[in-house]
Amino acid sequence: EMTIQYHGQSPRLSEATVANGFVFLAGMVPENTDTDATEQTQDVLAQIDKWLAECGSDKNHILEATIFLPNLADYDAMNIAWDAWVNPQHSPARACIEAKLAKPEWKVEIKVSAVQIQK
Repeated sequence: EMTIQYHGQSPRLSEATVANGFVFLAGMVPENTDTDATEQTQDVLAQIDKWLAECGSDKNHILEATIFLPNLADYDAMNIAWDAWVNPQHSPARACIEAKLAKPEWKVEIKVSAVQIQK
């Protein structure tokens, strides 16, 4: 039977789940909401780094990323942070979608899936 690990679990959701070598992160949202889209994206990417590390992975092992922006006018500002963070040799499959987010002060939400690092 396959084991599923739950990280940062609450009754509603887990921040991350791991099964069979795959890592699935919840949509990560900024904690620094009084800043611009670039800084909010940096905040989100730092959270992604933290949760991937807890799950035995890292940004070089992300398979796919979905970025949600409430306003596509923030696309370039988000990409400033993304391009500085992503490894160009390991850039994941990515989608960027304009979508309303749960809180109006959030300028970005990012959801990624990755594989664990083989030891």
